[in-house]
Amino acid sequence: MDRWKRVLLGKPMITDELQHEKLSNPVALGALSPDAISSTAYGPEQIMVELLPAAGMAAFVLLLPLIGVILLILLLVTASYRQVVMAYTRAGGSYIVARENFGPRIAQVAAAALLIDYVVTVAIQCAAGTVAVVSAIPVLGPYSLEMSVGAVLIFCYANLRGLREAGRTFAVPTYWFIGMLTLMIVVGIAREVLGNLPVYDALHIDGAVPIQQGNGLVMGATILVILRAFANGGSSLTGVEAISNTVNLFRKPEGPNARRVLTLMATVLGLLLAGVAWLGYVTHSVPFSAGYPSMLSEIGRAVFGSGLIGNVMYFLLQAASAAILYNGANTSFNGFPALTHFVAEDSFLPRPLMKRGHRLVFSNAIILLTVLAVALLVATGGGVNALVPMFAMGVFTAFSMAGYGMTKHWLTHRGPGWRSKLVINLSAGILSTSVVAIFAIAKFTEGAWLVVVVFPILVLVLMRLNKQYRTEASVLEMSRAELPDLTKHERHRVLVFVDSVDLAEVEAMRYAKGLHADGLTAVHFVLDEARAARLQVRWQHYGYDTELRMVDCMDRQLSRAAQQLVAQVKDDHPDSTVTVLLPRRMYSPLAGRLLHDRTADKIAQVVSRIPGASAQILTYDVGLRVAQALRGGDAEEPGRSPETAGTAQATTQAPG
Repeated sequence: MDRWKRVLLGKPMITDELQHEKLSNPVALGALSPDAISSTAYGPEQIMVELLPAAGMAAFVLLLPLIGVILLILLLVTASYRQVVMAYTRAGGSYIVARENFGPRIAQVAAAALLIDYVVTVAIQCAAGTVAVVSAIPVLGPYSLEMSVGAVLIFCYANLRGLREAGRTFAVPTYWFIGMLTLMIVVGIAREVLGNLPVYDALHIDGAVPIQQGNGLVMGATILVILRAFANGGSSLTGVEAISNTVNLFRKPEGPNARRVLTLMATVLGLLLAGVAWLGYVTHSVPFSAGYPSMLSEIGRAVFGSGLIGNVMYFLLQAASAAILYNGANTSFNGFPALTHFVAEDSFLPRPLMKRGHRLVFSNAIILLTVLAVALLVATGGGVNALVPMFAMGVFTAFSMAGYGMTKHWLTHRGPGWRSKLVINLSAGILSTSVVAIFAIAKFTEGAWLVVVVFPILVLVLMRLNKQYRTEASVLEMSRAELPDLTKHERHRVLVFVDSVDLAEVEAMRYAKGLHADGLTAVHFVLDEARAARLQVRWQHYGYDTELRMVDCMDRQLSRAAQQLVAQVKDDHPDSTVTVLLPRRMYSPLAGRLLHDRTADKIAQVVSRIPGASAQILTYDVGLRVAQALRGGDAEEPGRSPETAGTAQATTQAPG
């Protein structure tokens, strides 16, 4: 296994090599904001997806007011997170805010929201990145799902190899996209002022989404439609929280630097979003039923034209869009493992998610994120429209928890200007909660139901895992008032369970004799009388001075027979501690799974439940010796010292 890891992932890294790059503000803006800024590539389009079929050409009139409301929310949420990054300068964002102010249990609401958000972010960013590619190269359209899944797998592999979470390399796509979008907006506005900006005939575009005929403002623009369009447009604000999740990556002073970058990111996002929405309004660009070409692609075509320079600029725009969208997916491969580490550290997620792998990354979390994101892409067909309802619910729930958490923070700590800060945070929390409610109601049938169902289940699962960990900890907790009694047991009896006479059993007997017990007995459970007789002969042949006791097991239930035997020994010797030694042969992982059972583990489990009894599994690495033999080494002879060929290891099962 280690050999394959070296081949696929490179040489292992030692803990001393674990380091995080401290970012300057310009690099931080580029490296930490692709998720937020890239949302301009699909945010306005998602509004039009809802409005055009219901409101017709009036959708273009409604687009700008809805974008205005979204920009107002952006302003309020940014003001709230400006306080978060000053008060909490470690990684974790809204989870840390909720945990510090409401306790770890309520913080699981924020944890669940962020976990869902990270998974959906990977799926939607890769899907949107693929849309940018196929918009420029339509022949690839039928393979959109495969391309999106492939992108997720590439990011998984790159991160398992230890891809760093930030730096100049990751800042390049962001600045490239900002530059191309700014150029498009400036050229588009200039051409509109000069009167030569093309306008699409939206009603007669083949492949466009269905457009309501007639007076849309009267016939289709109902409150529900507007709310659904607003909910879709809320996806433009995803990623605003990313900087608060990684404040520790900034150079000192971390808080003020993070606040400056957050403000600049929100300003850039707001200007680009307003610019794209305006160009969509004046060019009458529309989304397509197939999902591609994107509305941003259509705006780019209209602005840059079809000449040589225009085509070059168009393809540069699409390349920049794809680069930042895919790059936005990679941010989750850093955020998700960090979050799962925090939550697992608080005992609300399985502890293996805290384990660093071959290249000092949280490998288990990366693989889990990949599996969930791929499953989501496959389930939704890789369509951006299908993913958006699930996307923003988690984000705005995290916004809400951050707002309410900071409200509690100011009520507790107060300080200069705390009342105005409290009003900002509370307003952001209430408004974000309202957006979540709008999503849950208006987009319920379009996929939001999945989050509505999964979200509380996930919170309950986190709570249940924590209860299990707390129960286990309470069982293992020692009294602080009384020192542990480490004196030797008055009486000690050892049982060695023997299945065959071989080197594994020899090591077990040698270990047993080293315990200097008051009584040592070898035990064989008789499942086959002929085999038991042969074992008895071999036992005598090798001249053991320890009794080999034969115990009938008529029903072939070894675990039950072992439990009864140990219980009987305890009854016969109530003043003694009983230790059961179980020789276990270790094979190669594949052979061990397919060719051998795990009887020793099952017996150890039941024996350890008996008060005053414990079980130890003594492992003997057969797989290593098989590999040596296949390479031409000599097989070991009976009685050969294990120090010359590998040492048996003991795994202890504590008394229950």
